[in-house]
Amino acid sequence: MFINTKEILSVAQQGNYAVPAFNVYSLETLQAAIHVAEQEKHPVIIALGERYFDTVDVEGFAALAKTLAEKAAVPVSLHLDHAYQKESIIRAINCGFSSVMYDGSKYELAQNIDYTKDIVELAHQAGVSVEAEIGSTARGAFSDEEEGTGSLTDPQSAKRFVEETRVDFLAASIGTVHGMYTGEPDIKLELLDKIQQAVGIPLVLHGGSGTPDETMQQAVARGICKVNVNTEVSMAATLYLKESFEKGQHMHLSDIMAGMQTAIEPVMAKFTRLLK
Repeated sequence: MFINTKEILSVAQQGNYAVPAFNVYSLETLQAAIHVAEQEKHPVIIALGERYFDTVDVEGFAALAKTLAEKAAVPVSLHLDHAYQKESIIRAINCGFSSVMYDGSKYELAQNIDYTKDIVELAHQAGVSVEAEIGSTARGAFSDEEEGTGSLTDPQSAKRFVEETRVDFLAASIGTVHGMYTGEPDIKLELLDKIQQAVGIPLVLHGGSGTPDETMQQAVARGICKVNVNTEVSMAATLYLKESFEKGQHMHLSDIMAGMQTAIEPVMAKFTRLLK
């Protein structure tokens, strides 16, 4: 069933669990995310980043994603991830995305608030929920995200931000990274407690890939309701492709793509089970 992301996360917050938001970039990654969600009997958020707009037809992708979501036996939503341009957000709203993320984290707090308020007003008029971010998630290894500063979220700034913007859920920067960690993860769970107490709305963890299982579960217990996952799925797919070509066999493209979907589903299933 295709529903609004805010509804999915409100139920998750009440139930003290989290929902994976898998970045997808092809039919196979989309099918894998929904197939795993149905197998695990758990909601899923399909995320398409603004950075993929050059290679993915957004309107065609949205139509496909919504069709598969409507057929699904579990709640599925469609989310625009890390959008920096208002035009991209308008495009996503117009073709039926359930939620959008405006990323104004590079700006000073007051400016981020002003820009985010504008997006919230625009999106809410269309019944679309909004995610935003203060603080900035750093970029680790194998990530295709923009470089972040790694600055942590200040709880009192988060409180002000949420009250003034009326954003629906907030990405909290607590030490995770986009991509894989290059050293020992230093994730501030005590800071997460303070942010959760300050804002009250569902919180989002960016940088699920590589985060230790126990840390992930503790973060969910402390208020994380949505976890973004991209790099580990990408790495499983590219490893499968590399091994397939190294065999030196002439494989049909249809078999390669089906095999890639099979290869990434265990990664998606692992994260889904961690968040229940």
